[in-house]
Amino acid sequence: MIHFVLFLKLICFGECTGITFIDSTKMAVCKNKRIKRNKVFKDIATVGKSTMGWFYGFKLHLVINDKGELLNFCITPANVDDRDWGVIQPLCKKLFGKMYGDKGYISAALTELLFDDGLHLVTGIKNNMKNRLMTMIDKILLRKRSVIETINDELKNICDIEHSRHRSTANFLINLFAGLAAYCFFEKKPAIKFERSLQTGQLELFA
Repeated sequence: MIHFVLFLKLICFGECTGITFIDSTKMAVCKNKRIKRNKVFKDIATVGKSTMGWFYGFKLHLVINDKGELLNFCITPANVDDRDWGVIQPLCKKLFGKMYGDKGYISAALTELLFDDGLHLVTGIKNNMKNRLMTMIDKILLRKRSVIETINDELKNICDIEHSRHRSTANFLINLFAGLAAYCFFEKKPAIKFERSLQTGQLELFA
């Protein structure tokens, strides 16, 4: 299984371009009313909460570049915090430039740790936080963060990485890895066009 993951990363994954997006998505393994009866993932899966509500299963953490290519991924139990350094550190290894995430990644300590490693974490601010200065490029790219949510949607609805018919943990992992590999071979991926005019210095950004 470890060799398969290494093969997937070496053959299928893209390269860091200096602009990355990070997000996590739920991987529910059964419906909530069947949590107590689930035996396949007993003592492995946990109960967690996402923006869509409570669920039982795992979290898939993804990092992509501006071309829509996968850079890295990590699977954790559902109750693991997105800002957990044990998750972020291996995910962001060898990355550089700026990384854009949602408000769930707001953490001064995490931002400082990533900055020391040469990666600038950019997130929005909550309503109860003080306003802060942000460059126009960062504001625009934060709005384009929906590209990684589109990828999550394609992984679930086209590659079928999430379903409730697993009969073993090995089946769950193989199905997930196969879905990620299939996405990597898509001819057209959700992406953004990011260029800077050499003559005027103006930013050109298109969906």
